[in-house]
Amino acid sequence: MVAGGKGGSRLRYTGRYVMIDVETTGLSTSRGDRIIEIGAATIEQDQIKDEFHSLINIGKRIPLAARLIHGITNKMLTGQPKPEDVFPLFNEFIQDSVLVAHNARFDIGFLMQEFGRLGLVLGNKYRCTLEMSRARYPRLPNHRLETVYRHLCGKSNGESQAHRALGDAKMVAEIWMKMMGR
Repeated sequence: MVAGGKGGSRLRYTGRYVMIDVETTGLSTSRGDRIIEIGAATIEQDQIKDEFHSLINIGKRIPLAARLIHGITNKMLTGQPKPEDVFPLFNEFIQDSVLVAHNARFDIGFLMQEFGRLGLVLGNKYRCTLEMSRARYPRLPNHRLETVYRHLCGKSNGESQAHRALGDAKMVAEIWMKMMGR
């Protein structure tokens, strides 16, 4: 894990952006689903800089439906850090940065829940590449991360494993830079 950084909140801000992605036990915070993996990559001066990644042992079994999406098993979480060890470090990593995610409402909602459990506040501004891609590229067959990435970057995500947090965060970083003309 890596920590640090400064940033701002305007869309044309030229400082630090942090691309984020989370993998979870399900789709609903109201049903008790939790974050089990977090990945982030920073962009500073139009380059991918630092990374943050951690699996998170929440002490709860991962449902089969979730395992089939991201491939994270209960065994993989054995011995991994607990939320109280990960999220304060992640909070330092994203400090004063603009967060960017594909389907940001999902990721931000889960982060707010996890931060709230620990008495932390997630006050970062955020942007959503899913919403941006829907507005800018309405003729795409869909606006899934992989589709937008292939459309903008002209390649598949073969070098990163889809539906794993750090790989997806890096894809968001490339999409963001393309959308911003960088």
